[in-house]
Amino acid sequence: MNKNEKPIYIIGHKNPDTDSISAAIAYTNLKHETGYSNCIAARCGNVSSETQYVLDRFDVKAPKFVGDVRTQVRDMDMRKIPGVSEEMSLKDAWRIMKENKVVTLCITDDKYLKGLITTGDIMESYMGSYDANTLSQAKTSYVNIVDTLDGTLLVGDLGDIQSEGKVLIGAGTPDILEEYIKPHDIVILGDRYESQLCAIEMEADCLIICAGTNVTKTIQKIAKEKGVKIISTPHDSFTVARLIYQSIPIRHFMRTKDLITFKMDDYIEDVQPVMASTRHRYFPVVDSAGRYKGMVSRRNFLAATKKRIILVDHNEKGQAVNGMENAEILEIIDHHRLGTVTTNKPVYFRNQPLGSTCTILYLMYKEADVEISPQIAGVMLSAIISDTLLYRSPTCTEMDKKAGQKLAEIAGVDPEELAKEMFTAGSNLADKSPDEIIHQDFKRFAAGNLNVGIGQISSMSSNELSNISETLIPELERAAKKDGLDILFFMLTNILQESSDVLFYGQGAEITLEVGFGVTSKDHKKVHLPGVVSRKKQMLPTVLTSLEQQSNS
Repeated sequence: MNKNEKPIYIIGHKNPDTDSISAAIAYTNLKHETGYSNCIAARCGNVSSETQYVLDRFDVKAPKFVGDVRTQVRDMDMRKIPGVSEEMSLKDAWRIMKENKVVTLCITDDKYLKGLITTGDIMESYMGSYDANTLSQAKTSYVNIVDTLDGTLLVGDLGDIQSEGKVLIGAGTPDILEEYIKPHDIVILGDRYESQLCAIEMEADCLIICAGTNVTKTIQKIAKEKGVKIISTPHDSFTVARLIYQSIPIRHFMRTKDLITFKMDDYIEDVQPVMASTRHRYFPVVDSAGRYKGMVSRRNFLAATKKRIILVDHNEKGQAVNGMENAEILEIIDHHRLGTVTTNKPVYFRNQPLGSTCTILYLMYKEADVEISPQIAGVMLSAIISDTLLYRSPTCTEMDKKAGQKLAEIAGVDPEELAKEMFTAGSNLADKSPDEIIHQDFKRFAAGNLNVGIGQISSMSSNELSNISETLIPELERAAKKDGLDILFFMLTNILQESSDVLFYGQGAEITLEVGFGVTSKDHKKVHLPGVVSRKKQMLPTVLTSLEQQSNS
């Protein structure tokens, strides 16, 4: 893995529990300590009350929310050509396009996209312009005119705007010039003193003196008295007449309506059809506030990079962040059964039968000889306590206990006291809706052709669990249909009694529990399972085995 590449998101499962969040934080910290500063701790669900208590207690920021890891416009190799001012001349716009080998420029105002102009727009404006009043109609600045003509302003104010009059070449005698020079005109002239004086007397706004001809002090003095500008240019009159229209500001021709733009967070699978249906070569990209960020073309799709992720605390496709199949998985660190995540190439996969992902990470810190800070030790210990129910769960191993003991010493906390506070915070569900309670710690699994969901909450209060049970039973059908589940189980685990009441919904759910655990439901809504506290090691394997037996019978 290249340490200097694009961000790598270390992310747990949907409806993340304390182990999932803590693992993302702890592994990101380990990556940073070993030189991978591009790793970012992420989550794809809300932080539970229990987990929030842990984060607050150890003063750790929640991971960044990443709800979808499909490739976005921000993952493309954008052309980051700066936006230009609407006052820029056509000549400068054309030059910038040629230098950058693009056919489109984005026009911005204080970084916000205002419009765009293409080489086609410039060619059309230049080839189709026969109106001698175009410069004044476009309110062209003398800054643009002087710069475009490579000239020098000898008389007048460079900050003025040409807002009236036409452009003409002062050919012929003064008698002839008097016939067609009107007030506010711009007159292109040579070295003839009489013609220069005539143009001034006819109240022209500006004289453009070609071929670097010397302008007498007398003419300059008279022009100044009359408020007439004089520009000296090294170009001949033909070249000046050709160039001067390139001084027009691009705002006069830019497009401002019906612009096709993309946002940084747009997914490229949504962008591609739009690109395919239009003939534009480049498309502006803006952020959520409308600030210009760059341009993309069809060619940029070839260089679009997939988001890079590391999965922690899961390896089931149904539990993974949305768009996972479109991302590049680099690693998986997990302590569950082998699931349905597949990869296109070999990855680092560490799976150990331990009670918590953070126990695996504790071992990885030791293997890397990286010191664990009190903050990180606190969140890792909390994850182990949460997943093992303070070492009461059958998933708990001696390694979990050893890791927990050492992490408690580093964090300077009493595991019993921490567990009590955590579980109390986690079981405080008074302000949560039934849907929030069901999905607080919820995972879905594939069992043959069936989609099975198993949720779980833990509490030290029998009364609280009983009250929650009555609230959730009527909601199970709605939750199952919403999530596209065939069967739904919900475990209400009593930590002190080391047992669970299991609510169920779905065809075959009741018989599955009866076959698997040898229990019969009295009300066809729930069963009581003494000694069953682990979803991973007790509930899920038994449910899967029972479903398999039923399908084979």
